[in-house]
Amino acid sequence: MIAIDTDVLIEILDKKSEKGDEVLKQILQGGEEICITVINMHEILYGLHKYGKPVKEILLLPVLNYMKKDAALSSKIELEAEERGTSIRRTDAMIAAIAINNGAALFTFDLKHFSPLKALGLKLFP
Repeated sequence: MIAIDTDVLIEILDKKSEKGDEVLKQILQGGEEICITVINMHEILYGLHKYGKPVKEILLLPVLNYMKKDAALSSKIELEAEERGTSIRRTDAMIAAIAINNGAALFTFDLKHFSPLKALGLKLFP
């Protein structure tokens, strides 16, 4: 299963983005189930509503919800990052926890924030 992060989804939705075309092809060639997290759903819907774009296609994607076990893990991720002297956005910790707990590989361009979380079990795609 591949969970698509907001930055990747934005590129895919941008009809003028060659990068988006390439990553969509890469995802589809993988043959895995794709989804987004409920956090990504919020982020993308906010942007689409703000700029008056259609939202119908986004609502068709499977969504991984944020559950109690994700809250427990994301709070730990955020605290551990803080204790290391680095910071992580709360929403990024939540997205990482959802992906880890669901066995999904996260597809993101934001490797600076997410790569350190591989030590906690986060898988990144590709």
